[in-house]
Amino acid sequence: MSFNEQSSGSKNEESVAQRADDTAASGTRSISDQQKSEALRDVNRTRSGMDFVGEWAKIFLVSVLLFVVIRTFFVEAFKIPSGSMENTLQIGDFLLVNKLVYGAEVPFTNKRLPRIRDPQRGDVIVFEYPEDPTKYFVKRLEGVPGDTVEMRDGTLIRNSEIVDERYVEHTEPDFDPTPEDFRWQRDYLVKTAVAAGSAYRPSRNTWGPLVVPKGNYLALGDNRDNSYDSRYWGWVADSLIKGQPFVIYYSYAPDSSEHSLAWLTHIRWSRLGERIR
Repeated sequence: MSFNEQSSGSKNEESVAQRADDTAASGTRSISDQQKSEALRDVNRTRSGMDFVGEWAKIFLVSVLLFVVIRTFFVEAFKIPSGSMENTLQIGDFLLVNKLVYGAEVPFTNKRLPRIRDPQRGDVIVFEYPEDPTKYFVKRLEGVPGDTVEMRDGTLIRNSEIVDERYVEHTEPDFDPTPEDFRWQRDYLVKTAVAAGSAYRPSRNTWGPLVVPKGNYLALGDNRDNSYDSRYWGWVADSLIKGQPFVIYYSYAPDSSEHSLAWLTHIRWSRLGERIR
């Protein structure tokens, strides 16, 4: 075989190999393009109306479920309707209440989740009004089970010591009514005062000494002369306490004018995000 024949054979082999490589590359590109086209068709495929409704229904149900769980066991919003806690809390304040701290109640049962801690003196608490569980009150806890509490001329005394209540406001210090409502206190007078029980005449600013019974608490308003609290209707049972307010998330100064937009025009910007103590 001549040199020319060898050279021609080599060129033919290279040509065949080149065509094979081109064919393989072409096949690869063809498959890749086809896959891309199918993927684009899947992404852009028109969804049916029922699919759209079904997805929104799922989102709605999940959102409602999360809201119910959070509201039941973790945090709930409350609005302050009265001035009984001024100036700590004002009419028009909206609060977030921690329901987990004292053990949130499990719906449709008489059970509670484990509490983080027990209610403590000085806590601001939200609870069901003992005489009407459909109403909620916000007061400050001033006596725990076993405490001996009394008031002399508007000064709170607990376990024989004067309580430093810097948060308390007195608007009518010289007015001291003696309502019939206070008569419930006779059953809780300390033993040394039982003998004088028949002559017991408690007033708004002077009453006691009383012993807080087990499983109950004394709750008083910070606006001490304008608060309908434990002095009038008795103790707050542990089972009635719902949670502890911890922040003011919104606040506005109410306006009595008709069609008022005070919730937009009278916002108390300085109170937004204020911690409750």
